[in-house]
Amino acid sequence: MQYQSIQLKNEFSKMSDFWSPKVIGELNDYDLKLVKIKGDFEWHNHEGDDKVFIVLEGEMLIDFRDGQVKISKGELFIVPGGSEQKPSAEKETHIMIIEPKRGVATADIDPK
Repeated sequence: MQYQSIQLKNEFSKMSDFWSPKVIGELNDYDLKLVKIKGDFEWHNHEGDDKVFIVLEGEMLIDFRDGQVKISKGELFIVPGGSEQKPSAEKETHIMIIEPKRGVATADIDPK
């Protein structure tokens, strides 16, 4: 077996689209994804699955119907499953997401 680390900076350099997660690894029943974000995403819900956001570069906000959290470089936040959320970033931000393999970034999008 060949062992090789994943060069996160290199993986981000291959990405050009925002809000388009790329699976870079699997851990048990979880996907590890990298994504570049900028601007606003839509309100959505992840049907009971918790989701981890780790900010590697930049800063992001996650709006909830009852509040907001700011996540800066070097910080992580666990979004409780079932909570409506709307992530955003003023400037280009690089994040890692850890979520169950069945998780979909646009589950239950609210068109409002």
